[in-house]
Amino acid sequence: MDDSPRLPANERRAAARPEGDPEPDDTTARVASLCELHTLVDDAARELESLHRGRLVCRRGCTPCCRDGITVFELEAERIRRAAPELLASGIPHGEGACAFLDQDGACRIYADRPYVCRTQGLPLRWVDERDDGGIVESRDICPLNERGPPLVDLPEEACWTLGPVETVLQALAAPPGGGEARRVALRELFARRADAES
Repeated sequence: MDDSPRLPANERRAAARPEGDPEPDDTTARVASLCELHTLVDDAARELESLHRGRLVCRRGCTPCCRDGITVFELEAERIRRAAPELLASGIPHGEGACAFLDQDGACRIYADRPYVCRTQGLPLRWVDERDDGGIVESRDICPLNERGPPLVDLPEEACWTLGPVETVLQALAAPPGGGEARRVALRELFARRADAES
């Protein structure tokens, strides 16, 4: 019996080997691992979405969190390249000021293959920082559109998305095989054409 994880069709497509590549290379294996990480994030985020159903107004076309200038690790950019080659080659990015991957109706054109940062938008977020004196301070935030509901400070930790653990795993996964720091790529730079090319 095969115990390997079953990825949804879109994630299998994103992790698929490029045509003509006879064996999986390191990048292919890393993209497959990224897809698995994204699936785990989606599962956990779905639980929080269910818990906060009464306060979350996030929906298709709700775009305040979809900002321009977002950068992702090269590995996440590679997932997008593999999943949406036609869009990147001939599509026009959304005009500047909003995410390049939004369509005219404000829907994400790469929703199934979107980067990690886009998978937890709208949820109550919490993170912990160390102060100069060595003390620990916890911060919390949520999209202003989702503020209605119990105060964030009253929520138990497990009712918030904790920033840090997934980012650490993602950074390690995105690190170049030979070592060094993972390169970041602006989402807008993935398009071959520019928004001003439409005119």
